[in-house]
Amino acid sequence: MVTLLFINLPTIKVEMKNTYIARQAIFNDKLETIGYELLFRDSPDNKFPDVELDVASCKLIIQNHIHGDIQKISMGKLAFINFTENCLIHKFPLMFDKNTIVIELIGQEKPTKKLLKIIKFYYKQGYKIALTEYDLAPHWDVLFPYIFMVKVDIDKINTKRLLPAVARMKPFNVAIAAEKVETKYQKQTLAEVGFNYFQGYFYHQPEIIEGQALAPIKAQMLKLLSETYNYPLDFEIVAEIISHDVNLTVGLLKMVNNVASGTRIEITSLKQAAAYLGEDKLRQFVSILALSNLTSDTTDEVCKQAIITGKMMFALSDKGAFKPVSDFAFITGLLSGIEVMLSIPISEIVKTMPLARPIENALVLHDGLLGQLLDLTTSYILGHENLLTNGTLNDSLQQYSLDKKIVQAEFLKASEWCQSLNI
Repeated sequence: MVTLLFINLPTIKVEMKNTYIARQAIFNDKLETIGYELLFRDSPDNKFPDVELDVASCKLIIQNHIHGDIQKISMGKLAFINFTENCLIHKFPLMFDKNTIVIELIGQEKPTKKLLKIIKFYYKQGYKIALTEYDLAPHWDVLFPYIFMVKVDIDKINTKRLLPAVARMKPFNVAIAAEKVETKYQKQTLAEVGFNYFQGYFYHQPEIIEGQALAPIKAQMLKLLSETYNYPLDFEIVAEIISHDVNLTVGLLKMVNNVASGTRIEITSLKQAAAYLGEDKLRQFVSILALSNLTSDTTDEVCKQAIITGKMMFALSDKGAFKPVSDFAFITGLLSGIEVMLSIPISEIVKTMPLARPIENALVLHDGLLGQLLDLTTSYILGHENLLTNGTLNDSLQQYSLDKKIVQAEFLKASEWCQSLNI
């Protein structure tokens, strides 16, 4: 998954242009997210800023303005960061906790004595190191004792040639990651060849199963989602649905208390939660609870992205051009991944839910003002320059007078909020 982030770097002794960061999820063979590769989009090779300026000033910029944002968008997972040899020499990775990042080595055609010395240094410091753009050449074998992973671009490398390299890596327990995986069938085939990790957009493609019926618990969850956006909120109906499963009640109260940490009051009932949080926030928590119960292990990342989408859409609709659809923004974002979660066409899912017409049109057709907000937000999160409908992301931001700094800030807030839910 790629998420676009705009970071406005200030001037410190020298002028440094804005840095754009994207993220893409990396999965293990169980489709659990183990980390995110951070892609610096103002650079053609997605590298960490490798600018020729005073090193002390550069470190200060990185420490104050990139470090914190990296922690937020990685959401507690490993951050895979592309570093050039020059950045490694200046010891920029040492500014990050060795347990939170993976150093991705880029820009090398072959290993040199100097490079080997640098890699050994970081290995002894306890950092995980990944070799990107691995081309199967035997001269890279000298790095195997010191690296955690090699990454293979499956568009460039014939995976049938991989087996001899796998045998050479095996004594050193070097993991193999496939980049640019576009389908789940590809992922399955690559796992059989010997790949351990997978990176690409494959996880976001729905596997539609014709004639599939909803399991009763999932039907209940869709009903719960629908109820949360009735006005006024009927506490008795919501409580009745939740009471069918004690885990739902416990899950909701745990989620509310996680976010309400720092207060001296422990929230123990739905009505107490409503009184403390207010009806609008309680709607959000109940709908997230329902969504999380629709999620399987293979769609966890989709669920988190949907939560971030909903939170961002709600924030961006708080004022300005999207204000008229503010009431529908959160639930629309939350439902944006439901097709992947249920493996049922979105046009069929909405028939089972009494949704408002603007929500239905936005989800099925990306139509109307709400559809424009959904398209803009998801394109931003996925790092796509072009919208699903006509136009580009930048044109849409200008059309609706959205400042890139505001979108950046809301993405960071939404990521932190998603992590705080601890679902």
